[in-house]
Amino acid sequence: MGKALQKLMGPRIPIDPNARHGMRYHWPAVFLSLARMSILVSLFLPYWHMTLEAPQYPDGLNVTAFINRLTGDITEIDGLNHYIGMRPLEEAAQLERSLSVVMLLALMLLVEGAVHVHSKWAALLAMPAILFPPFFLLDLHLWMSHFGQNLDPTAPLSNAIKPFTPPVLGVGMIGQFKTIASPGIGLILASIGSVLSVVGLFFHRRAFKPLHEQARPKPAEIS
Repeated sequence: MGKALQKLMGPRIPIDPNARHGMRYHWPAVFLSLARMSILVSLFLPYWHMTLEAPQYPDGLNVTAFINRLTGDITEIDGLNHYIGMRPLEEAAQLERSLSVVMLLALMLLVEGAVHVHSKWAALLAMPAILFPPFFLLDLHLWMSHFGQNLDPTAPLSNAIKPFTPPVLGVGMIGQFKTIASPGIGLILASIGSVLSVVGLFFHRRAFKPLHEQARPKPAEIS
């Protein structure tokens, strides 16, 4: 193994770790593998829900966002949005949705790579999975703000409502409509994967940092 690759991959696990410390080398893989599985399962589940409540819709109108598609009362909501000058929901985050499946699979591979890298570079590999849930909410917020703050002034009811930004989580009011937004089970699982990745990196540092210190040349060896 070349020096550069050895530095990247880090020290190897001792062949015969003693019983007292043997498990410490396996905990990073356990937690990072659980993180990877959480991300994989989240791919098939809803990431976000929003319900619009108003007197004329006693049962509410619902929209559910998966990682790569929208479902629910999209036509009805777009019809209402048309009157206030808001663009159709399907026009939002088209690039993100088209790349989302590949992106999540890439996150899984990076986390898997962190299992086999026993150096500080493992943290870099796991970082995208750690940051993905807040990035998803931030991207959703920016799109909702962009759509709500840039209403078509020529729309029939453009003067009936001021520009707005619905909250991505929690309750908000848009004119006579009440919006209730909540995370889906997919986003919850991705967040669990993020936490598990952090825990895995904690055990990773605990296991492999001593091996790095043992491999450092002693002052006498350097001289």
